[in-house]
Amino acid sequence: MKKSHRKAGLLVGLASVIALPLVGAAPASAATPDSATTSATWSFGGHNQYCVKPDRGHPRTYAIGQVEGTWTSTITAGLRNLPPGSTSDGVVTLAPGTTEGPSGGSPAQLWFHLSIAPAPAGTYTAEFWATDGKVTQTDPVTIKVSEECA
Repeated sequence: MKKSHRKAGLLVGLASVIALPLVGAAPASAATPDSATTSATWSFGGHNQYCVKPDRGHPRTYAIGQVEGTWTSTITAGLRNLPPGSTSDGVVTLAPGTTEGPSGGSPAQLWFHLSIAPAPAGTYTAEFWATDGKVTQTDPVTIKVSEECA
């Protein structure tokens, strides 16, 4: 009798696993990027753009990101997807805090040393990222490599 109950339970479980995707339901643990972003109480951006000569690059510069709002967890931020040979000084952390006050406050600035290596002409899109462990926000960093740069 026990074997038939186990088989019935396994069949019901298997049928549920098969039927769930057919009705369009998602598992309870799945989170969409939109739901994570809407719960953020802070915003991140940088609007960094560079124009460098192909044979020189830009070995000593900075990228600057800004955080606005209120955050209760440490924010960790960095740069990624840099052109080949280019480097950044890793990640920066920002302790829990706020940029909002009675008079509005100023954004918290995150400074990153950036070394842009010589590269073939073209436009490269690197990415600034920031996360509080629950929400990750990104901002493009445009690097134009051209002889036309002043």
